[in-house]
Amino acid sequence: MAAEYQVSRGLKAEIQAIVDRETEAWDTQDIELLLSIFHPDMVWPWPLTNEDHDPMSWVLILGKFNQQRWKQSYAEFFQGHKLAHNKRETKKIEISKEKDGAFAVVDIDTLWVDTSGQEQHWLGRVCKVYTKVGGEWKMTMHTGVLQY
Repeated sequence: MAAEYQVSRGLKAEIQAIVDRETEAWDTQDIELLLSIFHPDMVWPWPLTNEDHDPMSWVLILGKFNQQRWKQSYAEFFQGHKLAHNKRETKKIEISKEKDGAFAVVDIDTLWVDTSGQEQHWLGRVCKVYTKVGGEWKMTMHTGVLQY
């Protein structure tokens, strides 16, 4: 039982490390670091507002992960926005009993300001879903930010 606890704690630390790596990528606008966490089959549905819990209104802004398309999109976003703050708190990490899948629930408060002074506020809770591929965790899905 103690060994199982240690394995579980170690896997949770691995998931927290990828959450932290993503946070660092946003903080530093490091596109290569951000792209490094995504699985090739990554899909990121996004609600139109942080109160749109019904996925009937969600959209796919970038489609399935595409290295070049997503890189260009993030470059354009970072060029037109300044990060005012990025506060993130992991609330839960769950690992599958097979130890090959996981998710993290993270509360975020990220504020971007564009060149005209308009704010884009990502405030609420997200769920980040991971799979283990070749010994490395990769994000396969991420919900948009929702208020609960």
